[in-house]
Amino acid sequence: MSTEATNPATPPAPEAGPQRRRRPRIELRRLGRAALLGNTGRHRLPDAIGHVADAHRAHHPEADLEILHRAYLLAESSHRGQMRKSGEPYITHPLAVTLILAELGAETTTLTASLLHDTVEDTEVTLDQVGAEFGSEVRFLVDGVTKLEKVDYGAAAEPETFRKMLVATGNDVRVMSIKLADRLHNMRTLGVMRPEKQQRIAKVTRDVLIPLAERLGVQALKTELEDLVFAILHPAEYEATRTLVASGTERGRDSLAEMADRTRGVLREAGLSAEVLVRPRHFVSVHRVRLKRGELRGADFGRLLILVAEDADCYGVLGELHTCFTPVVSEFKDFIAVPKFNLYQSLHTAVAREDGEVAEVLIRTHQMHKVAEAGVVALGNPYTPVPEGTGEQPEQQVRGLTERADPTRPGWLSRLLDWQRAAPDPDTFWSTLRDDLAQDREITVFRPDGSPLGLPEGASCVDAAYAAYGEDAHACMGARVNGRLATLGTRLVDGDIVQLLMGQDPASGPPRSWLEHARTPAARIAIGRWLAAHPGPAPAADNTRARTPAHAHALRPAPAGAVADRPGAGVRLAGCCTPVPPDTVTGFAVRGNHVAVHRAECPGATRMKAEGRPEVRVRWAGTSQCRVTLHAESFGRARLLADLTEAIALAGAAIVSATVEPPTEQRVRHTYTLQLPEASQLPRLMRAMREVPGVYDVTRAQAAQHS
Repeated sequence: MSTEATNPATPPAPEAGPQRRRRPRIELRRLGRAALLGNTGRHRLPDAIGHVADAHRAHHPEADLEILHRAYLLAESSHRGQMRKSGEPYITHPLAVTLILAELGAETTTLTASLLHDTVEDTEVTLDQVGAEFGSEVRFLVDGVTKLEKVDYGAAAEPETFRKMLVATGNDVRVMSIKLADRLHNMRTLGVMRPEKQQRIAKVTRDVLIPLAERLGVQALKTELEDLVFAILHPAEYEATRTLVASGTERGRDSLAEMADRTRGVLREAGLSAEVLVRPRHFVSVHRVRLKRGELRGADFGRLLILVAEDADCYGVLGELHTCFTPVVSEFKDFIAVPKFNLYQSLHTAVAREDGEVAEVLIRTHQMHKVAEAGVVALGNPYTPVPEGTGEQPEQQVRGLTERADPTRPGWLSRLLDWQRAAPDPDTFWSTLRDDLAQDREITVFRPDGSPLGLPEGASCVDAAYAAYGEDAHACMGARVNGRLATLGTRLVDGDIVQLLMGQDPASGPPRSWLEHARTPAARIAIGRWLAAHPGPAPAADNTRARTPAHAHALRPAPAGAVADRPGAGVRLAGCCTPVPPDTVTGFAVRGNHVAVHRAECPGATRMKAEGRPEVRVRWAGTSQCRVTLHAESFGRARLLADLTEAIALAGAAIVSATVEPPTEQRVRHTYTLQLPEASQLPRLMRAMREVPGVYDVTRAQAAQHS
């Protein structure tokens, strides 16, 4: 039950000029901004449900308003006699919450549940009565919000109650939409509370509800909540920013209005139909820009917003802007091709005028703008059951209210629901939740098949592995990033292509060192669970280190199979490149009346030629045996050496010597000198070694290139 009261601000008069009937404007931000500036009085709406109905019809012209009137009558009659702390009738609160959602474009079911969201908790109305009067969908939403109303925001209760909150949100994001609108109205009216309670509520709003609003894409709620929290938690900075905005608004309006006029002219000449608007920054945004840039110029107080009809028009506008103004290349971001984790789509750029003043520009379609402002609220009801016999997959079918398929649910929420189920205890859940919500930026990386993975900024290949494979990622041995081998601790950036190299051993476990590279809750929780279930020494980054016999790398003379055009001279195969038939070879005289045989492309041979050493012609004789040195590059894992030696033996080769270098960043280098009965078996041997799980490359030995 809410404890403070007021009526929502009166919407400002419409702007002069022709109005666009097909795109109703969202006035919520303007209402909140005007309230913060103190130039809009608050008074009781004479016909509150009429205002809700008008706002709803602006977004949904064909909406049936009869159910809203019935919900209002039930809410008003059941709350009758209840008062808020300010002394106003309690019904003003659910009406204000519903008006907020109606301004955002919420569909009828959400508004109906919003009107009734406090009735079950605070009056004698029951859930069964709500279901009988308004249907199962409204009942489900009211039940979800009622459970959230019971959340105790005290520190001891936070972990488990917020876990329940997320479960409720995951079942239907409209539950959290109502909760966020509820919190916004309460924050608007927090002045009747004691200062210490204002601080406590503002901190929870800052730490949990604002990040959730960001992740649900409800920017109109998020930005006003940020300003309200800013005013409570940082009153001095807020007042300074408020003064700065009041003094700079006129300057910013003139500067941005001039650029907007020029932009309209440029687009008109190009034949592009677009709406160019000046979009003021909210207080927290101005504060952040001031901290980043110091003294603010006129254009820093706002941004240009350009709205067009089609996606392709966005890029057309971008091209014209970059042609007619000087673009700031570092500021360009394409969130249309790669939408943000919260469904946000837009082109971001910045252009400079002749005097050097820079204006930030947002370019999007009208539909993108609606989603950018209202997020999941603007997406309507995604829970329509799929009729039987349509051929849809079972997971796409809605079977009652307990199994809900939400195609619009942001990916971060699905992931969050997965790891909250895996969290071993509420405290682990709470700590990872706070860390996850603090990561306010996401990146998108791609798997080789083009499928995207959404990860928080700063995520590593470890995080990508657990995002892609869940607990099967325990067997991950390495990765290729943009085609190059990378350690699992490699940090990823937006647009990277990540190929995860998976082992075949189901008993594999992650080393404790992976926790140093894991940023996502899914990775940290999965690794922690495995380590807790397998006490004792953690798996080393390379499991071959303790069991690998290392032999001295000493080559003995072998049947060369090569003949030198130097009578009486012995022939030795060079250990640097270990040539075998049918390699193209050359020779050089060495001490002891011997000829050293090198592969023609061997760096050692190249160096001796450069030094002027005379070459000796050599050729392969009829003998078929050969000796070769191979390097195997691998990721460390248990039984790797045994599997490699088994593959070598099955290929018919004998191991003359072997060395294993100490592992570096989970990678291990093996060097084998092998005797083959037939030189022609070498390609098959190398293929067999490459097919051993964990081995990512096998090469012939080469001498180091010296300058």
